[in-house]
Amino acid sequence: MKRWIPLLACLFPMLAHAASEWPLHGLDTGNQRLSPITAVEPGNVGKLVPKWIWQSGVVGTFQATPIVVDGVMYVSLPFSHVAALDAATGRELWRYQHKKRVEKICCGPANRGVAVSGGRVFVGTVDARLVALDAKSGKVIWDIEVAPQLDNTESKASLAAGDGNAKANVTGSSGVGIAAAPMVFEDKVIVGVTGVGYGLHLDSPRPGTPLGAVIGLPGNYGGIGFLAAYDVASGERRWRFDTVKSPEDGGWEGEYLARTPDGVPLNRDIKAEKKLARERADAWKYGGGSVWNVAAIDAQTGRLFFGVGNPSPQMNDSGRPGDNLYTSSLVALDVRTGKYVWHWQQVPHDLWGYDLASAPVLFDAEVKGKLVPAVGHASKLGWFYVHDRRDGTLLWKSEAFVPQDNLFARATKEGVRITPGGAGGANWSPVALDAQRKLAFVAAMHMPMRYSLGEIPAEGGKPAQPYFTLEPIDEPRWGVLAAIDLSKQGKLAWTVKTPQPLIGGVLALASGVVFTGEGDGHLSAFDAKDGKRLWQFQCGAGVNAPPIAYEAGGKPVVAVAAGGSAIWGYPQGDAVIAFGLPE
Repeated sequence: MKRWIPLLACLFPMLAHAASEWPLHGLDTGNQRLSPITAVEPGNVGKLVPKWIWQSGVVGTFQATPIVVDGVMYVSLPFSHVAALDAATGRELWRYQHKKRVEKICCGPANRGVAVSGGRVFVGTVDARLVALDAKSGKVIWDIEVAPQLDNTESKASLAAGDGNAKANVTGSSGVGIAAAPMVFEDKVIVGVTGVGYGLHLDSPRPGTPLGAVIGLPGNYGGIGFLAAYDVASGERRWRFDTVKSPEDGGWEGEYLARTPDGVPLNRDIKAEKKLARERADAWKYGGGSVWNVAAIDAQTGRLFFGVGNPSPQMNDSGRPGDNLYTSSLVALDVRTGKYVWHWQQVPHDLWGYDLASAPVLFDAEVKGKLVPAVGHASKLGWFYVHDRRDGTLLWKSEAFVPQDNLFARATKEGVRITPGGAGGANWSPVALDAQRKLAFVAAMHMPMRYSLGEIPAEGGKPAQPYFTLEPIDEPRWGVLAAIDLSKQGKLAWTVKTPQPLIGGVLALASGVVFTGEGDGHLSAFDAKDGKRLWQFQCGAGVNAPPIAYEAGGKPVVAVAAGGSAIWGYPQGDAVIAFGLPE
């Protein structure tokens, strides 16, 4: 019998769910990732042991949130394959093998999860398709193209002679795919495209070290990102919202803001940008604006909230004047029509890769003694932003949960040290939120980066052109698990420093336990009260995916994908591991 927790519905006007399931990417439509399970609590979490381990045989960057419905776990694998497992035993029930239509994918093999609804499983693919599968057999019901492939991608051949990065391997560049998990609401499946402003990503020259250089080249790279809704029965598109504001809609240049909306100087040369605008009226056609994570939905009002990626070319503004709307923004839409409601741009004219990669989370915030419907976002900048979800007004932002230095410094020939830098802060890792304890839990990283300016020499009548390089500095880096006090307008309740930068996500239990994984292979549990580490298990490969919790046979289970991440240099694997209490 399914055990429903009325308290969740009381504290949060989204959809409550049974403890026996994990039916949505963020557990509920508001992405709170708070399981109602109480049988695993601070006093006994140290007794957790592996109950089963399933290995897919597909080794690669593994970022998926498993979905559990009616005793079946559905998990997307690298390269967009999908498997169905018995959630109690890990026995494989069926597998879908995706046959991608392109050899070169833009942004790596990772997939962040599936959506399950009405006997169907939906997966977005590395080659920008949306596939509906039969939940019982894995057979394809429909398979549609969400976006055509791009042919305008960056190449290291454009680098200046003598640039040491010219010898590095290319790991990715602008293209089009789907990494974000789909979201089903009513009769629509909603998903966005990624990679349309990815930039030139290179391998690190030092094996086993995270992230090589990211280079922003001048030119017309990428395309226009979008979020779209498709009919669950037929796959027919119902609406599409472009993340780049077209001239017909008022243009993407915006107001040429000298500061962020919360008042931080951006160090822009606005006079030069406005002059350039006359020459680059078509820059919006290549504007970027990927959608890297799942949307949040207020089921009562029919509002959808999602984050938008950086503009294109990434980090290079030599050809894209203006604020570059709606990139690096939190956007609200009408979920049934896709119509624009509001946006709040964290970083106008983003030059640093500070895009909104983490999934938004919905909750009720207390402001001056009154509850306000709110949407929160853990940013790459190192702040947790909280907005009134009715109109986007910024209610407050948290204390910084990672060190900050030269956030919006412009690149120099010598190179300037910035942190967080384009890696974050909070990258794509989803947060967990405990409304009863009034805490939001954020997985973040401290990874200082050097931002430098190069020049492609003049040649063949073409003038010299700048390019920008962002790369990690060889100095200490670490992770931060932060608890943000929602009752004190973002004061930090506690932080825990971890040996490895945190990239993967957070799970919270109603009992007061918080889980997150590390790239060195550890899955750890912490006390929600004070951050004390209560339990740790070595999973054998990087735990760079969000954990989940559910019940099987009336007993609690915590499960996570352990498959590492190539871009961060973490050991890769192919396992899903389920933990439970001893019999």
